[in-house]
Amino acid sequence: MAKRKRLDPLPGPVAGGFAAEAPFLPSQDVRAPEVKALEIKAMGLSFAAPIARVSADAAREAALEELGEALRLARAEGRLIQKLPLERIETEHLVRDRIGLDAAEMAPLVESLRTRGQQTPVEVVALEGGRYGLISGWRRVQALRRLCAETGDAARFGTVLALLRQPRDAAEAYVAMVEENEIRLGLSYYERARIVARAVEAGVFPETQSALRALFASGSRARRSKIGSFLTLVAALDGVLRFPAAIGERLGLQLAQRLETDADFGPMLSARLAEAEAASPEEEAAVLARALQPPPRPAAAATLAEEVAPGIRLSVTGSARAPVLSLSGPQVDAAFRARLLDWLRQT
Repeated sequence: MAKRKRLDPLPGPVAGGFAAEAPFLPSQDVRAPEVKALEIKAMGLSFAAPIARVSADAAREAALEELGEALRLARAEGRLIQKLPLERIETEHLVRDRIGLDAAEMAPLVESLRTRGQQTPVEVVALEGGRYGLISGWRRVQALRRLCAETGDAARFGTVLALLRQPRDAAEAYVAMVEENEIRLGLSYYERARIVARAVEAGVFPETQSALRALFASGSRARRSKIGSFLTLVAALDGVLRFPAAIGERLGLQLAQRLETDADFGPMLSARLAEAEAASPEEEAAVLARALQPPPRPAAAATLAEEVAPGIRLSVTGSARAPVLSLSGPQVDAAFRARLLDWLRQT
C-alpha cells in the first residue's frame, strides 16, 4: 500500500495570535470588508459591486428627471426667474396704466439699478417669434433701457430678470399689471380711471363697472366710486391735459361734477388749457382751479339822477347790461303816468 503524505494542519490560534510560521494565502484574507475597501481605494481602484453601480446610476437618473420636472413646472407656473434680452420685451403689449415718466420719480430707481442691479423681476407673457409681452415692471424696463443707452454696458443693463406668466386671458393680465403698481407705487386717480377706460375700449371688459370691480377688487367701494367719477374727466380731457397724473383727488372730483352738470364746461376748459400751455403741473392745476370759480358779477353802475323836466327826475341804476330807469318828482302823478304809457305804446 502506498504511503500517504501527511498534511500539515491549518494554522490555529496560539497564545499571542496565529502561528507565525504558517504561510498566509490570498484566499485566506480574513480582514473586514471595510478595511479592504479602504486599502483598495487608497490604491486608486474602484471597489463597488456591479449591482451597487446599477443602483447608483438609476438613483442619479431618477434625481435628474425629478429636477428637470421641477424646473419645467417652475417655468410653466411662473416661479423661475429668467434673464431675457431687453430688445425682446414688448412694453406696449398692454395699454399701460402709467401715463408717463416723472424724472424725479425715476431717479431713485435708476440709481438703484446702477449700483445694485435689478432686485425684483418683471412679469412677461410669451409671444410669437421669441418675443415677450410686458405685464408688469414697465418702470424697471424703462430705467434699464435708459442705463443701457447711457452707459453702453449691454452686459449689465441689456437684459432683464423676468418671471414668465401664463394669464388665462387679457383681463387677468390687466389685473396683474394694476395690482403690481398699486402695491409698489400707487397710481393716481386719473391713471386708475384711464386704464379702466382703455381696458373697456380694448374689449377686455364689457363695461366700466365690471372693469372697476375686476381691476380694483381689493379697493373699497368708495375708492371705486371716485375712480368712476374720474372717468368723466378722462372722457372730456384725455389728450388735452399735459399733467393729468398730478391732478389731486379733490380737484378732480370737483372738475368731474362740473363736467357732468354743465355741458359747456368741457369745451371751455379745453380752450383754456390749450391757451395756457402750462409748463408744469402746478401751472395746469391753477388753470383748472380758476375755471371752477364762478364768473365775477358785473359791477353795479353808479346811480345817475338828473331833472329832465320841472318836477321830474330820471335815475339810472343797475348794471350797464341791465340798466334800471326810474322817474320821480312832484310832477310824476297819475296823469303823467297815463301820458307816458300812451307814448311808450306808440313807440
